[in-house]
Amino acid sequence: MTVTLRGPGLTEDQVVAVARHAENVALAASARLKMEHSRARVERAASSRDPVYGVSTGFGALAGTRVAPLRQPELQLALIRSHAAGVGPPVDTEVVRATMLLRARTLAMGMSGVRPVLADALIAMLNAGITPVVPRYGSVGCSGDLAPLAHIGLALVGEGDVADAEGARKPAAQALKSAKLKPVRLETKEGLALINGTDGMLGMLVLACADAELLFRTADVTAAMSAEALLGTDRAFQSRLHELRPHAGQIASASNLEKLMRGSQIVTSHRHSQHAVQDSYSVRCSPQVAGAARDTLDFARHIAEVELSSAIDNPIVLESGDVESNGNFHGEPLAFAADFLAIAAAEVGSIAERRVDRLLDPHRSQGLPPFLAEEPGVNSGLMVAQYTAAALVAENRRLAAPASVDSVPTSGMQEDHVSMGWGAALKLRSVLDNLSHILAVELCAAARGQELRRPLEPSPATGAVRGVLRKTVGGVGPDRVVAPELAAAEALIRSGAVIEAAESATGQLR
Repeated sequence: MTVTLRGPGLTEDQVVAVARHAENVALAASARLKMEHSRARVERAASSRDPVYGVSTGFGALAGTRVAPLRQPELQLALIRSHAAGVGPPVDTEVVRATMLLRARTLAMGMSGVRPVLADALIAMLNAGITPVVPRYGSVGCSGDLAPLAHIGLALVGEGDVADAEGARKPAAQALKSAKLKPVRLETKEGLALINGTDGMLGMLVLACADAELLFRTADVTAAMSAEALLGTDRAFQSRLHELRPHAGQIASASNLEKLMRGSQIVTSHRHSQHAVQDSYSVRCSPQVAGAARDTLDFARHIAEVELSSAIDNPIVLESGDVESNGNFHGEPLAFAADFLAIAAAEVGSIAERRVDRLLDPHRSQGLPPFLAEEPGVNSGLMVAQYTAAALVAENRRLAAPASVDSVPTSGMQEDHVSMGWGAALKLRSVLDNLSHILAVELCAAARGQELRRPLEPSPATGAVRGVLRKTVGGVGPDRVVAPELAAAEALIRSGAVIEAAESATGQLR
């Protein structure tokens, strides 16, 4: 499959395919024609007596400085060089690839006034596996992701560093030459058009949405396993109860839990015992928390979908031929969405850790041995795995503090309110990484708890999940090094193998 840029209309799946799976990209003939038409309008504006921001003027606080036509190409290259001012370790390759794709998408809409060669160059680098080195820090999420995009633009003109298809870091000029690609010589407005977009924060949000969906569904699986191991009841997950409070995410999560626990000998064995009247909140209220997170994900996805259909540039070239300044580069919608989704993901991890703690505490685990150890005292079982989950929950609480409420003015107070959307998206990715590790701890603990209920067997669905886990992670036994087992469980979660195993018994989960 080749992802073809026609302007608006990219999907989450297409972004993920290019960013993570090196799918090829192409530029549609219709997009090329639109770009040529808007380019002609910019060239007319460049020679006009009326000042046009970024075309015949400087940038930011220097917008009042006029630039002569002969020096306008020099202005564009100088812009890329001066704005490539990021610091810190490089952001992940998939983030840079998503950013490149999304910038090419905006250019392909034919409202940026650039030549098709710019989109062609970005696409060629993507298809050749050449990834500019983009430092982690430098964007405040307004006027677009200026510094990150400038580092991408720097590689486009043959400067700065890149990683080649094998991941080796080298000078951009060398990598382009090896791939038989030529550096771009920027013309009027083209440097500005390369950097004035929300593509970095949007790319991270789109990737995060894909990750969050997988993790939120996995959280239903680990919650069901914990509920079984804790001798919990499935009565609280009846659809008739959740229809009384019909939040879509809650109904979906409860439906998953009911399916996942169906046919469990463990649940059946104690259905009428006194303790099963009401389980703890971390078990009984799992659909209310995970469901609210799902609804938050739907909101974030809606914001991303709107942005994927938007032309983000300044100035913009309208169909009328007018070249107009605007503020559509402000990242606030994306910043809010990333902050909100980070809060939701942090809470999914928080309630999962509470279930882990309950599984390990003999005073609350309905007869399970302390810390799920084979011989408590001599062995510590999963005691410190819960410490790890607790540390990650604490970290996520710090990361869930919203970035979007902060604003540090830039550019001599011309850009006096910024979104911090890049930072919001970065920390969202960290929260989701932490959540995957927390769920790995719960998966390992819940599987042990189920085994300690033998001869009673879990449901077919959770039993299938435990079976997949046991291919790489051992069951109850003498103490051993835990870290590799948590890493193996996390890899199963990330790969989708946990969901796939559960769905082999339940059919498609929601």
